[in-house]
Amino acid sequence: MRPTATSVPAVKNPTQLAHAPLKRDLVAGVEKGLTVIAAFDRERPHMTISEVAAYCDLTRAAARRYLFTLRHLGFVTNDGKQFSLTPKVLRLAQSYMHSARLPHSVQPELHRLAYMLKESSSAGVLDGDDVLCVAALSVGRVVSSTLQPGTRVPAYCTANGRMLLSALPVPDMQAWVARQNLMPLTPNTITDAKKLIDEIARVRAQGYAAVDQELELGLRTLAVPLLNSRGDALAALNVSVHAARMSMTQLIEDCLPSLRHAQAQLKLVL
Repeated sequence: MRPTATSVPAVKNPTQLAHAPLKRDLVAGVEKGLTVIAAFDRERPHMTISEVAAYCDLTRAAARRYLFTLRHLGFVTNDGKQFSLTPKVLRLAQSYMHSARLPHSVQPELHRLAYMLKESSSAGVLDGDDVLCVAALSVGRVVSSTLQPGTRVPAYCTANGRMLLSALPVPDMQAWVARQNLMPLTPNTITDAKKLIDEIARVRAQGYAAVDQELELGLRTLAVPLLNSRGDALAALNVSVHAARMSMTQLIEDCLPSLRHAQAQLKLVL
């Protein structure tokens, strides 16, 4: 018997509630320095000054100053031509993981969920076009390299992403979809904007998102929103399984009740 649907009301994005700061109140150097750090990723682990300048929309002279400053502070290193990040950048992530309430609150429920179901589980937040994993646990079955804190995955083709998009006001969600380059990461990936909007609307109505091998072949994922007492969707919580071991119907029937129990428990502390 399939679980009953629980609709998720649209909530306002908290970042949209605050007034935009005045330009004079912002420190451009901090913004651009962080932009340079964020430019390095799996596709760009090493970059020259010119490549950083092009990617970050900086002049070559400005990119050089930011890279040299970051090198002086120990956040980047270079081999004479190319620059790359150093492990010191992990201090920035560590500061969040040690101080933020969300990872600390979610991790105990992740342990209970993962050990109960014997499947991988993770929690993520919407960050621009992506879902950023803030907590994860695998119980002997690693189904995807993306299931670890700090990894980013496209929101449009993931269960956590669609769950969080469904919590946005409809106009904001539609505008978000319109900005995306919907690449077919697998033959199953939804790449039609209208179909994606319809699917996100269905997720909103039923209160959970189920994605069948749209991010990676062999990866099936089920997610629910993590709501606070006011009904704001702060994050999404998922269970991930290998397609060879579990059908979509079985995933929903076997895992959704446990996900909803974890959702209810976390609502008391978020």
